[in-house]
Amino acid sequence: MANVTSEKIKDELETFDITCEDDAVLDKSECRLEDIVNEWVAFSTTKGLLKLTVNNLETFEHEVSKSSKNVNRIKAEEEEENLLDSYSTPAKGSQKRALTTPEHPQSKRSAARLPSPGLLLSPASFSPCATPSQKYSMRGARGEVVAMFGDVQGPRWSGKGQTAVQVDLLEGREDSLTSSYKYMFQRLRDVRDVLTEKIEVLGEELRTHFNIEEFSPASLPAQDTISVLGQVCCDSNGKLNAQSVLLEASQEHGARQVPVDLSELKDYSLFPGQVVVMEGMNTSGSRLVASKLYEALNSVSGSEPVMVMVACGPYTPSDSLAYDPLIDLINIINKDRPDVCILLGPFVDSKHEQIEKGQVTETFETIFHKCVDSVVDGTRGTGCKLVLIPSQRDVHHHYIYPQPPFTLPDLKKDDVQRVTLAPEPCTLLIGGVTLGLTSTDILFHMGAEEISSATGSDRFSRIMKHMLTQRSFYPLYPPAEEVNMDYERFQQYGLLPLTPDVLIAPSELRYFIKDVIGCVCVNPGRLTKGQVGGTYGRLLLQQNPVQEEGKRVNPCLAAQVVKI
Repeated sequence: MANVTSEKIKDELETFDITCEDDAVLDKSECRLEDIVNEWVAFSTTKGLLKLTVNNLETFEHEVSKSSKNVNRIKAEEEEENLLDSYSTPAKGSQKRALTTPEHPQSKRSAARLPSPGLLLSPASFSPCATPSQKYSMRGARGEVVAMFGDVQGPRWSGKGQTAVQVDLLEGREDSLTSSYKYMFQRLRDVRDVLTEKIEVLGEELRTHFNIEEFSPASLPAQDTISVLGQVCCDSNGKLNAQSVLLEASQEHGARQVPVDLSELKDYSLFPGQVVVMEGMNTSGSRLVASKLYEALNSVSGSEPVMVMVACGPYTPSDSLAYDPLIDLINIINKDRPDVCILLGPFVDSKHEQIEKGQVTETFETIFHKCVDSVVDGTRGTGCKLVLIPSQRDVHHHYIYPQPPFTLPDLKKDDVQRVTLAPEPCTLLIGGVTLGLTSTDILFHMGAEEISSATGSDRFSRIMKHMLTQRSFYPLYPPAEEVNMDYERFQQYGLLPLTPDVLIAPSELRYFIKDVIGCVCVNPGRLTKGQVGGTYGRLLLQQNPVQEEGKRVNPCLAAQVVKI
């Protein structure tokens, strides 16, 4: 039957007492008359969605597409099984093939060669007891924007597949972490040297900026007001509080620890490992009564706008090894065609219950490579540049911070220029705009340790400001137990060389977009939250921002956090 007009579709729908509230629905319905009517009646009867709106139609299309993929998967498995059986000796008894379903997965032999991203990421190929997550497939509010920044009305959220957009590591490959290294060999003396240099470098910048004549030893008695440089630490193994703050001086000033009295400070925000200058009195030499706090400062570094998409794992729900969220993200990339897509780990999550119990039929490396192959192959026609960044939760990768980038020896020659393998953490230069990125949950770790008496500021902004002013992707010391820190490499690769235009720090905590001292800070959330769908981020970057009255304008024109 030939395609019909929207009026005929509307008339046919009214026959079944289905109302169409939006003419945009009819424009979206580019299919044959009997297809849309029959399938919509079946769908609306099941779901109870009798009103035909754009949102309901998108849900309908998702369900139909998913059903079609399952049918194609079963057909492909049957064809392959038949082909393999033609080379084998018939066994005794019935040759009838059992129906393949998620509850009764196919044999490993039939899962060996799968022809599409959906088949490649079939849960049955990873786990003998895998079933797709029901909660994820039934999620609502797909595509809803939950956080926004900048010009939210004007921009069109679709890229142009600008293959000419340059994606580079800010420091260049020679000065960046590009390969694995030996770890678990660091000496305590080397750790001390790294921490001492951090205090001295930031301290000299503070002294110059605030015109401080000289620093005094922290533990010597003094009857006058003194300025003391040091690192904040706690007097025990417990959580830092207002009564447990110590200031540890650098080697140059004795390396002694002195308790700090914060009662005279009105506003402060402190965490272990923070480098500060405190002004105050220490008449006895045993306690510094702080009256002023100096914190480190940030240092800042008319073409087509560049659209950047950012997503952070896990890429499976917690109750299944089905990579449906990743497949949905690939579909969004094909639809919106971003110029650059940044994917942060974990890709194979060490905290996933089935991974912890070893309930998989493939090696962790194989599962990872199937994920990457699906993303690379599934986005090849979009012109989108891909950036892959590991996580310490990636079970197949080096468990160390900083982390070397992934290695993909089998990457096709045509894809090498399109795929950037970056370390964790890293600073990227995308079309002249600097982006700082880390997959380690520094927000969660610092949020558990920070103490504050500041008014008029929120916790997320304070933590992001600490990262920027301390010039570090992970300024917390000692680090959280789950962070395996190599301090010599951290000194080389874990510091912020400048304040980036955009700082991206995914976290288990609530998503946000904030302007913090001139840097757009984004927590895009994770693509899955337990058994349900999570969020991803998208940015619109102007490579040469317009200046307003001589003032620099951040090149991030707009940003959004969107539900998958």
